[in-house]
Amino acid sequence: MPTLPTVNGPGDLKKLPESALAGLAQEIRRLIIETCAANGGHVAPSLGVVELTIALHRVFNSPQDKLIWDVGHQAYAHKILTGRRDSFPTLRTLNGISGFPKRHESEHDVWEVGHSSTSLSAATGFAVSRDLKQNGSKVVAVIGDGSMTGGIAFEALNHAGHLNRDLIVILNDNEMSIAENVGALSGFLSRTSSSEFIHRIKRETEDFIKGIGSDVGQSALKVARKIEKSFKGLFTPAMLFQAFGFEYVGPIDGHDLPLLMETMERVKKLDGAVLVHVLTTKGKGYKPAEQNPALFHGVGPFDIETGKILKGKGGAASYTAIFGATIARLAEDDERIVAITAAMPDGTGLTPFSKQFPDRFFDVGIAEQHGVTFAAGLAAEGKRPVFAVYSSFLQRAYDEVLHDVCLQNLPVVFAMDRGGVVGSDGPTHHGVFDLSYLRHIPNMTLMAPKDENELQHMLKTAVQHEGPVALRYPRGNGYGIPLDQELQTLPMGKAELLRSGNDGVIIALGSTVMPALEAAMLLSAEGLELTVVNARFVKPLDEELIVKLANLNHKIITVEENVLQGGFGSAVLELLADSNMSAVSVLRLGYPDAYIVQGEQPELRAMHGLDSHGIAASARSFFAG
Repeated sequence: MPTLPTVNGPGDLKKLPESALAGLAQEIRRLIIETCAANGGHVAPSLGVVELTIALHRVFNSPQDKLIWDVGHQAYAHKILTGRRDSFPTLRTLNGISGFPKRHESEHDVWEVGHSSTSLSAATGFAVSRDLKQNGSKVVAVIGDGSMTGGIAFEALNHAGHLNRDLIVILNDNEMSIAENVGALSGFLSRTSSSEFIHRIKRETEDFIKGIGSDVGQSALKVARKIEKSFKGLFTPAMLFQAFGFEYVGPIDGHDLPLLMETMERVKKLDGAVLVHVLTTKGKGYKPAEQNPALFHGVGPFDIETGKILKGKGGAASYTAIFGATIARLAEDDERIVAITAAMPDGTGLTPFSKQFPDRFFDVGIAEQHGVTFAAGLAAEGKRPVFAVYSSFLQRAYDEVLHDVCLQNLPVVFAMDRGGVVGSDGPTHHGVFDLSYLRHIPNMTLMAPKDENELQHMLKTAVQHEGPVALRYPRGNGYGIPLDQELQTLPMGKAELLRSGNDGVIIALGSTVMPALEAAMLLSAEGLELTVVNARFVKPLDEELIVKLANLNHKIITVEENVLQGGFGSAVLELLADSNMSAVSVLRLGYPDAYIVQGEQPELRAMHGLDSHGIAASARSFFAG
């Protein structure tokens, strides 16, 4: 008899006999795998924490006790156990439940999240607020070892350890973030053994050093180092986190339910800041995910039996793949080019580059701020760094872009993947703000290609430019446009006239250019002849062309996959205002002043009138008025 249908909340979980929990874990895994096979999702992270999630909800009393998930892509089991079992098949679909914790979804989702390394700061805030209210609840943050590479996590550790409030941190150590972890911290955490052994060796070492005089301090130090070397530094994690002021427990097996629950019960009784080091296997229970956890970190629909990813429609190469091939091609002829990623070598298309040019490839971990300033340092010494980063992740390094790159006018290229809506990951991942948060920064050049062929030319243009460049392109496949064999440098700030007409003008940018052109074709059949311009550049604008077209037509539509506030359309309005052309009417098409919900890219574009039919409908009304 299945157990999962009887669990409609944490209260039901607590009523189950302990003997039923292992079977429950398997049922949860099955539901996660079946749902993600249909909808796509973060398979490996959530499969790795099923037992941990059961133990947390068994021991703690959510929502009175606060469970805070870092990133949130590992919270599928949490959703299933907190009343969303029946709605779980709608995961990541339009109007369905989110792939991340959402406060409006459930009282058990106390912290809304989607980017990494924020849980410890939030949990510290929750803990202090609890103490001020004196309500006695527990606060538990679950953070992966990959997220610990983010600088904000260390800032929070430092503050939380200093405050020493009643706070529990679960370090989910699977030696993975998205790709394999990098950095010194990963080396620290890989030195593991049992908690009892760690504490015994630490005590014996401390007792030994205390028993000798200061005159033999150097000898004591040598002995301590010898002990550490002989045991291969197995107690290093304890020393690391205790230095931050946390009581360290672990490491423990994250798939041993009885041990997990016993540990949580004991930790629950402790006061002060405690860190529990839990070892898990990413993708646990599904062989394809265990064998390839990076692929199954976030994956589209797949075949359950084979683990084979089901390909989408169309055989055109992705923008990401074209970027990866082009930067490698450019690097063959330009030794100055180096490539940087923030824990996303596969997602940004840099894996081939990393193999071809290992000495010129750098994965900085989940540390976008460091990545940007690191790139600035490289550029200051004559290199041409290309930082490949998702649009929504570059938001985390805004100050470094402004202060360290643009203020010094350094030739750093930001290759911004996922510009525009990205689909089922939803509002935390949609790249719809970058035109606005980059356009106003002095010295920044901002461009977007209409197709994959133009992308490769823009990348060459970017790496040859003597200053900062942000090049944004969408998630997904291109149009199957033939790729020019010879790369060209585009004229800076010059748009491309694609179609001429006497009834109005559409100026489109990036991923909206082809839909705008299709809209013009539809309207041409109705007798409405429109000029269509591929803007190419947001900054600098092609002022000469735009002013000329405005004088001839007096009505312009701008189209962009960005929020309207401060975006490309705003730049055109500013230009017309500065040119004393207030008589020109401008209709801006883009995303509203709101966070865009999850859904497939075509669904979201159609919903906001940014597909060909939506653009045609807006143009039909605007130019006929």
